[in-house]
Amino acid sequence: MKTRSHLRVVEARRDPNAGGRCPETRDRIACVDLPRQLMWVQQGRKVLLGPVPIRSGKDGRPTRTGWNRISWRSEKHVSTIYKTPMPYAQFFNGGQAFHGVRDDVYDPDGGSHGCVNLTRADAERLWKTLRVGDRVYIWGRRAGT
Repeated sequence: MKTRSHLRVVEARRDPNAGGRCPETRDRIACVDLPRQLMWVQQGRKVLLGPVPIRSGKDGRPTRTGWNRISWRSEKHVSTIYKTPMPYAQFFNGGQAFHGVRDDVYDPDGGSHGCVNLTRADAERLWKTLRVGDRVYIWGRRAGT
């Protein structure tokens, strides 16, 4: 499964928004493509980061779709609900956030409780790219949810 997920990233590198699903505006937008389990940051047509692989919400705990904004950030956050580290957490929809994980984002049976999980390195790069107030657009549905 890791190979298939890696291939999606490689195929998307040239133009992750080839399907035009993420709006191209003057704003910086974190684009989250749930069907492909990819995310990137763009401003207009320029890709500022990514695409990178993600792991979104599992069955029964989906990542909510639509428009959001980064509302707050916590570099060394620990979940008060799940008692687990959430490094480089950037919250965009209530308790849902972008954050790094220790485990494998490529695990097809894994999933978050609605957050968008990234490798720790990608979460750190995203931390350096986004700011409070930046927009987030999430669409589609993760297979199996």
